[in-house]
Amino acid sequence: MEHDRLNSPSTSSITLEVLGHQLQFSQDPNSKHLGTTVWDASMVFVKFLEKNCRKGRFCPSKLKGKRVIELGAGCGVAGFGMALLGCEVVATDQIEVVPLLMRNVERNTSRITQMDTNSVSFGSIKVAELDWGNQDQIRAVEPPFDYIIGTDVVYAEHLLEPLLQTVFALSGPKTTILMGYEIRSTSVHEQMHDMWKRNFEVKIVPKAKMDSKYQHPSIQLYIMGLKPPAGSIENMTRRIDQQANEVETDSETPKEDDNGGNSKDMNDTDYCSNEKAQEDCELAMRLPKAKLNDWEARRLGSMAARLLRDVKIS
Repeated sequence: MEHDRLNSPSTSSITLEVLGHQLQFSQDPNSKHLGTTVWDASMVFVKFLEKNCRKGRFCPSKLKGKRVIELGAGCGVAGFGMALLGCEVVATDQIEVVPLLMRNVERNTSRITQMDTNSVSFGSIKVAELDWGNQDQIRAVEPPFDYIIGTDVVYAEHLLEPLLQTVFALSGPKTTILMGYEIRSTSVHEQMHDMWKRNFEVKIVPKAKMDSKYQHPSIQLYIMGLKPPAGSIENMTRRIDQQANEVETDSETPKEDDNGGNSKDMNDTDYCSNEKAQEDCELAMRLPKAKLNDWEARRLGSMAARLLRDVKIS
């Protein structure tokens, strides 16, 4: 994972416009904890919300007052996306990350509520410590929640089972789970995929429904719901289908398969790798000709990290 860090040691913060608000997120690239860096999947997540908030299930009128918990919140980017749409958000992480997370929450909440007059739809966001599987901490955040969100929370096999048990403990019958994830390990990705499909109704968000700039073939967004008791599967499937489709689409939406995604299955890692390689090569060819924006620079850094990881120095 260290090779995939996209920030230099001097990168102490990142500024990101979210739903018309200029937010600043402090980072600590020198930390040994992965949660102290803004990872790309969280940016893809908030820009997805931004694109699809004008109508459908992610508009402020439908999200106002909904209870949301963010797992592995890190610097807090994804949680602010939901809070700006009117949700009451609890951003959680391990104790080592909590001070940085709290600083970001306090700074950006102050910016939104005091310096911007267009904050009428802002809900709230607070911070809590939560180690996955810790029953006392789970009870303290008072489940169930309407939404459980997380971005780049899975990067090792040993985290899968604690994450699953925590999601179960935080869920109610109508809880919606939104996850963003960048594929780094094929093995971990396949295990995560199998775990989600065994326990949830899973829909992959098509690329056409994501922001045209903030997306990448290796980053996927999922909309999930708990599998219902026997006899009510049809109703649950219909509800998740509706949730996946109640987002604004582009005029040229690619044909979707039965999973709500594009025609390729989410396990088709060859397709992902080929498309990713093509996009990265096109980006690399631009380097001598034009100045890269921040997002493109981050993706170029990710490409370089993958290349370095595959090179063996004799």
